[in-house]
Amino acid sequence: MNEPANEFGHILIIDDDPEVCGTLLSLLSRMQLAGESARSLNAGLAKLEKGRFDLVFLDVRLPDGNGLDALARIKLMPGSPEVIILTGQGDPDGAELAIQGGVWDYLVKPSPVKQTLLSIQRVLKYRKEKQGTTPVVALDLSHLVGRGSEMRGIQDFIAQAARSQAGVLINGETGTGKELTARTIHENGTRAANRFIVVDCAALTETLVESTLFGHRRGAFTGADRDRTGLIKLADGGTLFLDEVGEMPLNIQRVFLRVLQEKRFRPVGENREESSDFRIIAATNKNLEDEVRAGRFRDDLLFRLKTMNVTLPPLRCRKEDIRDLVMFHVRKLAKRYDTPEKGVGSDFLEVLETYHWPGNVRELFNVLERAFVAAGEEGTLYAMHLPKELRISAAKASIIGKRPPCAPSPNRASDGNRTNAPSPPPFQGDIDMILAEATPSLKAFKSMMEQRYLRKLIAMTRGDLAAILSISGLSRSHFYALLKKNRIAFKQDDGQV
Repeated sequence: MNEPANEFGHILIIDDDPEVCGTLLSLLSRMQLAGESARSLNAGLAKLEKGRFDLVFLDVRLPDGNGLDALARIKLMPGSPEVIILTGQGDPDGAELAIQGGVWDYLVKPSPVKQTLLSIQRVLKYRKEKQGTTPVVALDLSHLVGRGSEMRGIQDFIAQAARSQAGVLINGETGTGKELTARTIHENGTRAANRFIVVDCAALTETLVESTLFGHRRGAFTGADRDRTGLIKLADGGTLFLDEVGEMPLNIQRVFLRVLQEKRFRPVGENREESSDFRIIAATNKNLEDEVRAGRFRDDLLFRLKTMNVTLPPLRCRKEDIRDLVMFHVRKLAKRYDTPEKGVGSDFLEVLETYHWPGNVRELFNVLERAFVAAGEEGTLYAMHLPKELRISAAKASIIGKRPPCAPSPNRASDGNRTNAPSPPPFQGDIDMILAEATPSLKAFKSMMEQRYLRKLIAMTRGDLAAILSISGLSRSHFYALLKKNRIAFKQDDGQV
């Protein structure tokens, strides 16, 4: 270890190449910085747990693991060090994954000394400036439950967004807490004393959308028997939250874009324009970039909404938070029902942690209330109090192999956004069960899997023929030929087989 010439600038190199470690340690010594090295991922993590580092040089391919897989863990180490990836094989996908994981830089060996030197200097300057700043206000994050790495990232984002007036776009599956996140940003910002106005874009009808958003004057149309203030005006001085903004009609997007740019609008039936100073926060469970490419969403509106952007993790990626979420909501239920607080059995938590939660936190809270009611006067919640369908699903998962923690639900895209055509479910469990019983001939195995695939595809899409053909890649005639071959009756209206 090189002894530091100053108190700031402690750097760790995790690389199995002794030449790379030696070169970097020599460079750090010339910069009068403290440096240590580790030749394996586990050795590096052990050093990080014992001491505080400002910067970690991290190789990707290490003898005992992939450095990229340890990014989240490294960011949670004491001092939350910055990370520079230093790898011998450049990989565009690896670079994307690394940057998404919050690394400072991605360097390919052999990296020029000047470039490495500049990266180190910039990191340390950033760290000094960051340590010299103090939060303006303490954040109230009491409604955000979770201590895992995913939630820490969300909390950091909320802190940044609360200090800003910029537009925010929140992505996430249904039930992940998009509106709660938006409210938390509003309540911790400078506009907290004013209104938080919710616009449900999925419920807007094209005939009444302008009246709903902009308001109207009495007599502007049939049924307008009095003046009405629109939601945009109600948000003056506060926050306008566009829930499911991807559902906003295309013709209204153009009008709304002008309102965002100029903060001015004209109520229906009014000759003069009015103004409204609002902050915009939008949420969607769709991939708006895909919607833009499909011509269903304006790219210029997306740019205005996406000044700051965050994607909320699905609950299946937050298994470490389930216990905290359960205890939080059970306490709320006890207050709501005015009953003593209930304990939670270990088998209760085991089932909840095994389930894949397609409805996310919202589904979890609904299930907890059903279990709370089913327990009646009993003082502890056990697995038997949970809905049977959930217990069956969890039991099957434990028998045939648990779904990977962050695997997408069958009807969702891998980035956490819904797609118009659901993705096919995994078949690993089916394969394992078939081969476990008896190994059939290849022809018989193909026949069994083909039939199961068709049945699951029809059930999953609820008989939507367009979705079936899109997912399977089959032509209409080929699809019907396979149905006939496998003797599967198909009713397109409801997906019955």
